[in-house]
This record gives sequence, structure tokens and C-alpha cells, in this order.
Amino acid sequence: MWIGIDDTDSPAGMCTTYIGAVLVRQLEHAGIRVADTRLVRLNPNVIHKTRGNAAVCIEAVGDLEEAFRLATVCVEELAEFGDPQTNPGVAVSPVRPPPDFYYAALRDFCTVDEAVRVLESAGALYRGYKNRRGLIGATAAIASEFPDKTYELLAYRKREAWGTPRRVDAGSLFHAEEMTYPHTWDTVDWENGMVVCVPHTPDPVLFGIRGESPAWVDMARLFVRSEATACEQVYATNQGTDAHLIAGSIGTLREGRSYLVGGRVTGSPKTGRGGHVSIILEDDGAEVRCMAYEPTKGFRDVVRVLLPGDIVMAAGSYKGGSLNLEKIGVVRAANAVRVRPPRCRACGKRMTSAGRGKGYKCRTCVERSHNPEVEQIERHIRPGWYEVPPSARRHLARPLARGLPLWEENLFQSIRKGGIPSLQVNQMIFTKKDL
Repeated sequence: MWIGIDDTDSPAGMCTTYIGAVLVRQLEHAGIRVADTRLVRLNPNVIHKTRGNAAVCIEAVGDLEEAFRLATVCVEELAEFGDPQTNPGVAVSPVRPPPDFYYAALRDFCTVDEAVRVLESAGALYRGYKNRRGLIGATAAIASEFPDKTYELLAYRKREAWGTPRRVDAGSLFHAEEMTYPHTWDTVDWENGMVVCVPHTPDPVLFGIRGESPAWVDMARLFVRSEATACEQVYATNQGTDAHLIAGSIGTLREGRSYLVGGRVTGSPKTGRGGHVSIILEDDGAEVRCMAYEPTKGFRDVVRVLLPGDIVMAAGSYKGGSLNLEKIGVVRAANAVRVRPPRCRACGKRMTSAGRGKGYKCRTCVERSHNPEVEQIERHIRPGWYEVPPSARRHLARPLARGLPLWEENLFQSIRKGGIPSLQVNQMIFTKKDL
């Protein structure tokens, strides 16, 4: 059977993965064998989400009705029902529904009625609380498939510690990352000197370690020094896989979806109020603004050195008319030159314009010239991929330490070879004022 749970937490507390961990132990105590546990991240742009928009799926073998009873009791005892935005859902199905609904909830938007139709067609037992919105995530969780997957070890606090400052030794987390990276990632942010894996919200999670296998997250866990934990659970997950991204084109982007698009930079990057940096990408006459927000820190410096004519690929969520950048791939950097008046051969002083179409003249001598001085501009960026730091990374975004998914690499190479006819690199000419 497949057990799905969603929408049990709130900004004030609780965590759906904690309820999943508690239920795992209750199922096993009841003689129901747990075969697999999944942490399923869904569309990060859903406005009704609490924090990470995560649902839980538990694959088990045993009495289906008893599993449903235990799951509902667990949710009823632990979920944040006092929050008006918390609307839990529980589903237990004797078959795994087709993955179509999972992909729709991951990359698009779904309704409760659509979820109910999937559950009833699968012969599932289900219960939605309040407005029943949690049935969407619960259904997506049991329908999920992971062509690519990672793992997360989640350590949970003892109940008496909830809401108090977490006691986790930061040095041990940096050491854990040092000893296991790139097989684990996002435990800390080296560039900004920050701990990433310890939340600041009043929920039961003490810390989480993400990695490529249960063995690697377990190894990293050995280095961590912290307060005593109530329990720990390793989940298979779609985190760090880019499963939310859709190959798109700039003129067809839809609000609330996440895309990977190719385009040409037009105009110079702009730094706005708050330190946010923006560029405009164009393809086939359509344009989109791409944003690197202040929390992305040094990633903004990558965006700042882009020049008109650069051909790039941009990944991120399309919201409010902007593509909020998660990473950017420089396919080809424009060949940039600076044109200046030549120096006078007689006196060495720089000439000035003699008028439109008349070349240059020296104000000191009588020398004239029609040949400007052309200087190649050294570009401080190279083709390749650049990403936001771990402290600003979304759960689903794939870190470059894992490499690129094949479809992204193929798209990158296709554009590099001229796969988008409208994107041709030009030699860009700049004046001193432009630079």
C-alpha cells in the first residue's frame, strides 16, 4: 500500500516529515512492514504552501484499513489544526496511481476535485480535513515516481525542546561537509560562512543532511554534534533534481511554473533597490526579465558581468513577469571591443571627432585619421554554469556538484551549436561610457 500525508504544518510549528517519521514507527509497532519512505517536494510556487511544500509517502505491506486508521489518528493528534491555512489530507491506496498527477502537482497546479478522482479510481481510502487541500499533496505523494532521486536524513528534536534555540555545533557541520562533499551538499554555505541545514522555525526538525545515498548521509551524520534527538528518519526524495523545471521558450511562459529557457542578453544588467540585479533576455522578439535577488549574494556578481549579446540559459520560477534565477548557464560570451579615437602620430595626444563621417582630428597638430583605435575587452566570465549559494537554493534545485540532468545538458549543447536560430552571437561594440 501507499500512504500519503500533506499539509499538516504551519509557520508556527510542526512538520509533515515528522508526522511521517512518527507514523513509520507506529506502523512497524502494529506489524505493518515499511518498505520505503519518500519526501516529495511539489510546485514551489503554490501560494497556499507553508514552507517547502513537501508531502510524505510511505510504502508499506500489511492491513490497509489499520494503516489508514493509524495515519488519520497520527495526523489528528499532531497536525496544526489551529492555523486557518493548515488543511491536512491523508490517503492510503492499494495501488500506486499513475504518475501524471504527481507531475501536474510538481510543475503546475491541481484541484482537490482532481485529487479525489485519482484516489477513487485507485480504490484508495482517504480523508481531507477542513477545506481538504492536503489531499492534493497526499495524492501527488503516492503517485510520485523518481527517475532521479537523492536522500535526506532528518533528525528530530525531543518534544520538550520544541520552540527553544537549537543546540547544534556549527563547526561539526562544516567538518561533516568537508569530509563528505560532493556526496552530500547544502549542509553549510562555505562562501558566506553560514549553516544551511539547521532550520530557524519552531518545528520539530533539528537538522537535515542531504546526499546521494543513505550511506553518505549516515556518514555525514557521524560528524555532527548536537543535542539529543527524539528520532531520525532517512527519506528518498526528489530534492536536488531539477524535477520542477520545464524546457520553455521566453514568449510562452506561464505564471507560477518553473522553466529552463535560452536567450540573448539585451541591455546592461541593472542593480535595483535592495541590491537585486536584473537582466533582460530576448528570443525571437519576446523578452523576459531575469532577477537575482539579494539573498543570492555572490551569484549577483555573475549576473552583473553579463553583456549584451551573451547567449545564456536561465533556470528559475516565473512569477510576476520575472524569471527568478536559480542558476544560469553561459552558452557563449559575446566578443566585446571598445572603440576610441586614435592617438596623434605627431604629438601622441588622443584625437577628437572631426564630425560625422569625417574621421578624427588632432586639436594640437594638423594630423587627421579615419582609423579608430579598437581594443579587445577582456571578459571576466567563461562559458559554463553558475548557481546560487546553498543558503539561497530551493529544495528542488539541482546543485552543480551533482552535474546536469541529461536533458539540460542536451539543451545547452543544442543552443551552443545554434539550436535556436534567432540566437546568433554578435561582436558588441562599447564606448567608455557604456563600460
